[in-house]
Amino acid sequence: MSPDAPAWWSPEAHARRRGFLAVRGAIKASMRDWFGSEGFTETECGQLQYSPGNEAHLHAFETFFVTENGRRTPLYLHTSPEFAMKKLLAAGETRIFDFARAFRNRETGVRHAPEFTMLEWYRAGESIEAVMADAAQLARLAAKAAGTTLLNWKGASCDPFAPPEYLTLVEAFERYAGIELEPLLTDAAGLAAAARRAGIETPRDASWTDVFSAILVTLIEPKLGQGRLTFLHRYPVSEAALSRPAPDDPRFAERFELYACGAELANGYRELTDPVLLRARQMQEMGLKQQVYGERYPLDEDFIAAVGAMPEASGVALGFDRLVMLASGAREISDVLWTPLGLEGRP
Repeated sequence: MSPDAPAWWSPEAHARRRGFLAVRGAIKASMRDWFGSEGFTETECGQLQYSPGNEAHLHAFETFFVTENGRRTPLYLHTSPEFAMKKLLAAGETRIFDFARAFRNRETGVRHAPEFTMLEWYRAGESIEAVMADAAQLARLAAKAAGTTLLNWKGASCDPFAPPEYLTLVEAFERYAGIELEPLLTDAAGLAAAARRAGIETPRDASWTDVFSAILVTLIEPKLGQGRLTFLHRYPVSEAALSRPAPDDPRFAERFELYACGAELANGYRELTDPVLLRARQMQEMGLKQQVYGERYPLDEDFIAAVGAMPEASGVALGFDRLVMLASGAREISDVLWTPLGLEGRP
């Protein structure tokens, strides 16, 4: 949104956005009906959490709970409902979804908002393929509710009704970057050299993950979801986040991301249920966060215990506003938010 544009609450600005907001409502209603038909229960996870998540490059909003006697306890607005929803799986829920308000700092641009809606859902005892099918179905529902057959953004189009493309990270690096990834899975210097040959310069001290991300964002992501949905899957285990290692090859993880029109829409896992491995990953991530940003978030010990108690499950987090943007033909994410924050022009 331009700093010179009228405020979102001006009648003229609201009139321009009103059609997008109507589409948003139609899509949400359609998705709720679909989840109900699939036997899901809608949850309402609390936004205040002891720990907002433990990924190095995710940044939370911090606040304080103050008791009557003035004692202050730091709390955070969650970056996703993931921790809470996995506790519900441990409690015995089997199919759950949440249109959750989520909050992330240091994220700006036409595809990001500091406060947004994340649609997250879990299937206990079911495969990652089941939730991948869910994600594709939700993209189709969004298009149908919007009265279109295509998702569109920045001149690109994607037919969600066409059979999706399934592409592993190894295949994607070979196809779009000309890099043979598999021999470089633990070779940071080798990956950096391959990146330079592909035209990607990274800092001398860049980590393997930093180089991997630079290649992915610059050379690969813009090519995904063109003409049809793309499931990018089988991530290197170093990028596993909270997914489990692949049982046939522990160098890779059971994780996917869904793309349309070069934009990431969803991130899904066959969920990690090993609390020891979870703790090790989270401590490593917070060590990196401390090194890069000079801060760290606490570990949620209840969450770690819940992961050890939860059943095998698969789950997905989908950027609801972003999908609405592509289905409605909006130019930027603020067009599909009822009350965008509107920081433009403020000191």
